[in-house]
Amino acid sequence: MDNVFAAADRFLLSQARLLERRLFATAFLGQSGTHVIDALRGYQNDDGGFGHGLEPDKRCPASLPIDVEVAFQAIAASGATDVLMITRACEFLAATAAQAGASGAVPAAFDVIEQFPRAVHWSDWTYTPALNPTAGLAGLLYKLEFDHPWRAQATAYCWEQLAADGAITDAHTLSEVMIFLANVPDRDRADRQAQEIAARFADIAMFHLDPDAEGYGLTPLHLAPEAGSRWRSLFSDAQIGGHLDRLLKNQQDDGGWPISWEPPSEAAALEWRGIVTLQALRTLLSYGRIDAAT
Repeated sequence: MDNVFAAADRFLLSQARLLERRLFATAFLGQSGTHVIDALRGYQNDDGGFGHGLEPDKRCPASLPIDVEVAFQAIAASGATDVLMITRACEFLAATAAQAGASGAVPAAFDVIEQFPRAVHWSDWTYTPALNPTAGLAGLLYKLEFDHPWRAQATAYCWEQLAADGAITDAHTLSEVMIFLANVPDRDRADRQAQEIAARFADIAMFHLDPDAEGYGLTPLHLAPEAGSRWRSLFSDAQIGGHLDRLLKNQQDDGGWPISWEPPSEAAALEWRGIVTLQALRTLLSYGRIDAAT
């Protein structure tokens, strides 16, 4: 196979959705991040939330908090902003939290997803307000430097939950919490909490410290996706190096990266492969494992 970057570029051009192609152009071709904002507009609903399968594992047009999180991630990556877009999304989150009555927390999804094709893991557990996705959403709002009354409510909820034993039992909750801790202004408190969590990494379900672990899971590269990531220091050079080796090895013959779960359709599988391929490029480039040469 020829150049890793060029092969991934061709995969994104041929298979990825517009959003990831716009993000690629912003990250690597010097194009304006406003094009990413434009691509997101089609996913935003009248209630301010995002839907329409922005997170591809459920093909539901209704607004869902998990889709809002994906939108915030894209906005953060774009370097651009849209005050009205984010404000409307926050109003949706505030209304969702008020309806849930869970001290500011929101669920990942609602039972409306059962009316549409979805991956099997998107089931009733996603209807419960929790740190996943509340912590990630609040953390991203801090990263975007966007204040809103809901952010303060969500922050108080997250700190309260993190003070309890057993708040983090799975890798997805871990990822959401570490986004929150990386961006919340109380840095000393966040660093202390992160160190306590790091001492329990080995006990967290679906978190793979071993790069050769089989099956679905998240890795240290999800918590430290760039060399300058806040949580890079929680992992040894050997741990990061092993996962970078595995990531580079996993590129497929078509230039894209694979996924390790069963999405609801072929279209969803390609959308996910576009997402993980773009992230693989960003990570491998940041750590100096590949060059952005075509």
